[in-house]
Amino acid sequence: MYKITIQPAIREQAESIAQLIMTAMTDECCLFFIGENQTLDDFKQAMICLVNDEQSQYSYTNTLVAVHNNDVVGICLSYDGKDLRFLRSKFIEIAKVRFNRDFADMNDETQEGELYVDSLAVKKSFREKGIAQKLLKATIEKARNLHINHVGLLVDCNNPLAEKLYSKVGFQYVNDSSWGGHSMKHLQYHIESEK
Repeated sequence: MYKITIQPAIREQAESIAQLIMTAMTDECCLFFIGENQTLDDFKQAMICLVNDEQSQYSYTNTLVAVHNNDVVGICLSYDGKDLRFLRSKFIEIAKVRFNRDFADMNDETQEGELYVDSLAVKKSFREKGIAQKLLKATIEKARNLHINHVGLLVDCNNPLAEKLYSKVGFQYVNDSSWGGHSMKHLQYHIESEK
């Protein structure tokens, strides 16, 4: 049996967090952001910088980690939707400098009043052990502590297994959306409906 601890991330876990963010994004999406003449390793190096930056949407300060024997085996990265544009500015800046790509006109995937689950991923060898569910429940508790009544996320329309997991935890369909060139569904967990 695996002993898994869910805890706030620390800076020293930045490389593991960056790799799991890329897992959540998928290689196809990462390659979309970097364009031609760049590699996934180039993107990973950029993501490590963003994870280390406390003013970035991908910051370790926004991340809960699932740890097994001091190894990060899962992440759930979330932040207050009202802060999206400020936090995203670091990604826009690094994409311009490193990849010569401008994402300033990217659609907002969240809004004020929602703790937004930006990235959720578990290492392949640790999947189907309830870790993602534990991370989501800890994120819902994070929202409660921040007095945010909704936890939201986008799920790819072509990922019914992920949607099933979110539904099992209590997330409900809100509307259709898109992100990174993919059709998505916007789901929310409503904390006030628990009362």
